[in-house]
Amino acid sequence: MRHQTVTLLWRAGIAAALVCAIGVLPWLTHTDPALTVLKARSAERDPTPEVLADIRAQLGLDRGPFHLLGDWLGGLWHGDAGRSWISGNEVAPAVLQAVGVSLMLMAVALAVAALTAALICARTLWLGAHRRLDGRRAGGSGSAVLAALPEFLTASVLATVVGVQLGWLPALGWYGPQWTILPALALGLPAGAVLGRLLDDLLPGAFAEPWALAATARGLPGRTVACQALRRCLPGLLPNTGLFVVGLTGGSVTVEQIFDIPGLGRTTLQAALAQDLPVLQAGTLALVLLAAVAAGVAHVLTRLLIGPALRDGELSSLHRPAPPARTILPFVHAGLLLTVIVCGLPRDPLALDTAERLAAPSPSHPFGTDALGRDVLARVAHGALDTLLLALAITAATLLTGLALGLLPRLSGPLVDTVTALPPVLVALLVTAVVGSGTATPALAVAAVAWAPLAAHTSALLQQERAALHLTATRALGAGPWYLLRHELLPAVVPPVTRHALLRLPGIALALASLAFLGLGAQPPSPEWGLLLAENQPYAERAPWAVLAPAAVLALLGALAVTAAGGVRGARRRRGGSETAARSMPEEQSPVRQLVKQ
Repeated sequence: MRHQTVTLLWRAGIAAALVCAIGVLPWLTHTDPALTVLKARSAERDPTPEVLADIRAQLGLDRGPFHLLGDWLGGLWHGDAGRSWISGNEVAPAVLQAVGVSLMLMAVALAVAALTAALICARTLWLGAHRRLDGRRAGGSGSAVLAALPEFLTASVLATVVGVQLGWLPALGWYGPQWTILPALALGLPAGAVLGRLLDDLLPGAFAEPWALAATARGLPGRTVACQALRRCLPGLLPNTGLFVVGLTGGSVTVEQIFDIPGLGRTTLQAALAQDLPVLQAGTLALVLLAAVAAGVAHVLTRLLIGPALRDGELSSLHRPAPPARTILPFVHAGLLLTVIVCGLPRDPLALDTAERLAAPSPSHPFGTDALGRDVLARVAHGALDTLLLALAITAATLLTGLALGLLPRLSGPLVDTVTALPPVLVALLVTAVVGSGTATPALAVAAVAWAPLAAHTSALLQQERAALHLTATRALGAGPWYLLRHELLPAVVPPVTRHALLRLPGIALALASLAFLGLGAQPPSPEWGLLLAENQPYAERAPWAVLAPAAVLALLGALAVTAAGGVRGARRRRGGSETAARSMPEEQSPVRQLVKQ
């Protein structure tokens, strides 16, 4: 009870600090909120001193940010979230309507993600149910390519081809369930690919556990064994699934922008850009509450699935030491990526040739040219230096941060939920307010939120490893906390979290690309990959090569990251005290006997 109270107070404190930081955002950025509000209301009206003074008097800006924040918090206790500084309408009904839209879109996108994850894991489930895995490791590049597709690019292609050219589904607006299909596909396919990869990484360990061997020996149907393997692996994925739920609700800003969906992410973005503080504060608070609910549901489901085993320390480890996967695919993908970079570096990425605008691929321009006649191969190659090095640096930093904070779940749990609830655009604005604008701002914004899934994964795996039978036996032999951490917990947790970080590497690059797409990242004439996609997206119909080239390189990066992740495996340990003690336990205490009884 005390732990729950402390966690609740910690969560409330983080949410209050976030709302307060948003309440003083215009003053932190040293901008005049009256001028920003005037531009949002009427861009053609001259910002004369009289007009600005009238806006300040209407909004009460002269009283200072803390007085405004106090008034807003005071009204919130009575269900009044204030009125929009732009439209003058009540905030609460508008935010609740946006929440309803986003929740409906999230539900459909989550169904798409679940189906995608099931298709990715189908082969492993079938092989495991028929005892044919034979040490098979998760591999293949198809899911990696799917996970590396930029959401805004997928959304643009679906809207243009399926919605406009073919006319099969509506492309713009929000008027009914059929309007959810295209944006849900754009959101659900990459999310499902990541979840499917994580689940496919856990399933071989589940099928190798004693209960699976006992079930097969007793003649249980393969379908039953596969269902139980899924149930065994789900607790390790539930925290990240909760993060995906929150991310699909509030982080789908670019998709909502493209499809003109009045969801919570788009509402929060527009309020942040216009400095409409009542709407921004209410939208952020709704996202934080949603994150808390998702985390609570994930915690309850975890307890329902494996609660008794966690309590009694009767779990088997899903992450047993294994040799690295031997495959040439990482070298093939790395060779292709290196070839593109080496061939493009000698070319000038800024040279203009208006006579060659949107030229098709040719020997002189293997990837074609863009709308200004610049060589796309040159821009992709030069942009790779910035994009790859920056993504690798952020991935390494987030891996270390996620591991460190994941080992302290009581501290990091509420922080993870709050950080995940923030759209990357809002984080970028907050980072800009603190450190100012510059080339490092997008990287800091992405790094500020990218560690959260890794910390959640670390905490979930750590919880299960602490309840593993070999750890119980080692502890009974007198091992101390530091010994258990160094020799049992970290060797079991670090390799899968590192593989997860490599799976997130294309996502890091995509997050930078999304900020560039929204105008908050790299600025022209930079050849950064996200900016290339943003610049060439309007010409996708006339010159698809200008968009496909950077998208293909991003997909190649994803395939490289996923196939390289297969080589990250824990070293084999010599069979020693913990395993000997576990094997010497009486049959009545063995996990096989207890799981067969259940």
